[in-house]
Amino acid sequence: MDINKVQKMVDNDGIIFLSYGGYISQFLISGMTEALEKEAEANDISMAVSNNLFTIFIELAQNMMNYSKTIDNAKNRLKSQGLIIVSKDDENNYFIHSQNIVSLADKEKVEPKLLDIQALNKDEIKKKYRELRKSGKNTHSHGGGIGFYEIAKKCDSITYNFTKIKEDRYYFHIKTTIKIKKER
Repeated sequence: MDINKVQKMVDNDGIIFLSYGGYISQFLISGMTEALEKEAEANDISMAVSNNLFTIFIELAQNMMNYSKTIDNAKNRLKSQGLIIVSKDDENNYFIHSQNIVSLADKEKVEPKLLDIQALNKDEIKKKYRELRKSGKNTHSHGGGIGFYEIAKKCDSITYNFTKIKEDRYYFHIKTTIKIKKER
């Protein structure tokens, strides 16, 4: 592991509230959310920002848990694992990074949704989210997707990239930003 990469992230994005890499389970997500709640309280983060952080964190962690395609060679099966980091900068803007391995098929499902989100403004994202919820399309049982619209409603920006590992596997990195509005 190159700890210098984590240090570079700290230098770029500031303080890390929470960092985890490894096996993801619902029990672990619950525990990390509780730790994040305590950090939010200790740092006097507003309820609105806290709720946005929790929603985004939970959505990204559940995506890793449900869609990670890391191969467990010892047991010859897939395992749910990834990396998730919650941080803030000196201006109290918050960032949530997640990274996990996805299949080519999942990349081809996810990327058009993320491209669509990046092309929409906030009102269009909210409208699309309501349409998807009402229609029942893009739920987890239908291949995911609505969660990315939920995330987009709660943050100011989403950036992502897919890095090819081998023919049918990609690292999927997503970074969300919640900008804190300065009071005048």
